[in-house]
Amino acid sequence: MPERLDRITIVDHDPTWAASFEEQRLRLEAVLGDLLTDPIAHIGSTVVPGLAAKPIIDMLAVTDDHADLAPVLPALAGIGWVHAPEPGDAENRKRSLCHPDIARRTHHLHVVERRSDGWREWLAFRDHLRADGEARDAYAALKRRLAAENDRDRPRYRAGKAGFIRGARQGHHPR
Repeated sequence: MPERLDRITIVDHDPTWAASFEEQRLRLEAVLGDLLTDPIAHIGSTVVPGLAAKPIIDMLAVTDDHADLAPVLPALAGIGWVHAPEPGDAENRKRSLCHPDIARRTHHLHVVERRSDGWREWLAFRDHLRADGEARDAYAALKRRLAAENDRDRPRYRAGKAGFIRGARQGHHPR
């Protein structure tokens, strides 16, 4: 599998991210069609107005069974989406794809099963950050600090955000 070449870079919110999501959503839904149980959703930091983020648009596709995606992987590759397994995908019965390539992605599609619980928490966290400017700003500061400490260590970056995300689920966030 090709190595990721992009560094963890946090940039100010870019209003064009919404249009970039929409363009890819339409392309993906044309291929995924009946496999989807819900419309593809824009998740992650790029969907939260005013939130600094990595310039990678996270997208969520919900299906009945992630294995149903296998037959359409060639069609997805035909529109520029490549299978990009992430740690935990197999155990969590999900698939990850990215666009335009693994090394320097601009979009990341998380395909999850409807019966899994994790994706609902992703949507709740997104909505929490949209509604709470103080939480949004604290999360941005944390992400900037983690990226500045080591812009290559993705597992450490994800782990560094985990406590904040857990706290938001419990109704509070670090100051």
